[in-house]
Amino acid sequence: MRWLDLLRMSLSSLFKRKVRTVLTVLGVVIGTASIVVMISLGLGLNKSATDQIEEYGGLTTIRVQEGRGGSSSYSGGATVVFSASSSSSKDQVMRLDDASLEVLGSLSHVKSVSPILQINVIAKYGAYLNDYMQVKGMTQEGLEGLGFEIGEGTLPQPGSELTFFYGNMVAADFYNPKTYDYPYYSTGEAPVDFTKDTVFFIFDRDAYYATQNSGGSQQTGAGSGSGDNSGNGSQQPPKKYLIPTAGVEKAAEDGSWGMNSSSVYCDLDTLKATLKRIFRNKAIPGQPTTSSGKPYKEIYYSQVDVSVDDIDHVMEVQEQIKALGYEAYSNIEWLEATQEQYANIQAMLGGIGAVSLLVAAIGITNTMMMSIYERTKEIGVMKVLGCDMRNIQAMFLMEAAYIGLLGGIIGLGLSYGISAVINKVVAASGNMATLSLIPPWLAGAAVVFAIVIGMAAGFFPSRRAMKLSPLAAIRNE
Repeated sequence: MRWLDLLRMSLSSLFKRKVRTVLTVLGVVIGTASIVVMISLGLGLNKSATDQIEEYGGLTTIRVQEGRGGSSSYSGGATVVFSASSSSSKDQVMRLDDASLEVLGSLSHVKSVSPILQINVIAKYGAYLNDYMQVKGMTQEGLEGLGFEIGEGTLPQPGSELTFFYGNMVAADFYNPKTYDYPYYSTGEAPVDFTKDTVFFIFDRDAYYATQNSGGSQQTGAGSGSGDNSGNGSQQPPKKYLIPTAGVEKAAEDGSWGMNSSSVYCDLDTLKATLKRIFRNKAIPGQPTTSSGKPYKEIYYSQVDVSVDDIDHVMEVQEQIKALGYEAYSNIEWLEATQEQYANIQAMLGGIGAVSLLVAAIGITNTMMMSIYERTKEIGVMKVLGCDMRNIQAMFLMEAAYIGLLGGIIGLGLSYGISAVINKVVAASGNMATLSLIPPWLAGAAVVFAIVIGMAAGFFPSRRAMKLSPLAAIRNE
């Protein structure tokens, strides 16, 4: 018997019992939709977590900070020569300087290194204050790598004048120190516009707070140089500075915060030169000092972002950096822990959906068994006429496969509809963009799985049909 004849006979048999076929297909539809939607929720959660991690520093970036001395070999055992300020001895701190950049940049699989110098300043505008403004000095390549969407102005450029580029939520951190009122969070309007308003900056935060505690008066003009302590115990107020605005990041339409929203950015070399000029021979806040309290000649970086050429090499490079004695962190560790957690959730959700598909498989088995009982005489005639036993089995397997195929396709379509509704509701709530994700491989696997389940459920009935005695089948009424 030709395969085309088997296909035609299988379809004809299904259409003869339309109600039973529809009910059986409906069971597969529900089972397929359940398992697809459940798995899609796990995939959506995993993707949302991955996107969030990528937003906060990426997956191929390693953040390096100072640490204690460790091994002085790397990349095949080559010896690293450190400066006195970054000795590899375990009893000294491994600080980040220009020599460290050369060492980190020479590691295998490292594409680039981006030093960051961070300092906290005080910003004042009228009655409003931001007393913990984070200013980050970065190279031009590092600033461009952050991928800012510029709302006004440009990124800071290297030059003799220090300019600031503001994250889109920096202005929201200004508050009234007398009432502790944050206008942005009560009215939705920030009290300062960096492109229009005159904002004063105080770099010497210690002197500012010492003045506040001693009741000293504040200078109101801008100037150069840093205030110092007088010998009679009174605290001189620190100088205030006017820093031109280079640009401002474009505000998010939904008012959400991004990785760079709450920081201020500037050119690294210009910031270093400005700090040396402001503090002269005094210790720069956040910078290490000698045992006698004197500052070092060199300014050390707060951290270094190391970019790796491939995600598969991140952990390898991270271990090399730790072996040098530095502290190293990457989002890969966070990602692996998150993926493991969501894999467990996905397996649990998939198991719940699989129960529905199991019930559908039982329904297919029942339908096939009923079909055999009703067609016993037909089966006997086919055997007497010399029909191959395997063709009889194949005919019933095809019927079960048809049920799985129809149920799988309709169930997949239902899954897309449910997924769209879920994502629309979640998007309206503002929690995340995508909660349910159905990739092409899941859609294809769902249909194939439904067919396989249908055929597996029809295997036992098909074997029963194949083993029926021809004479007993013909006599059956």
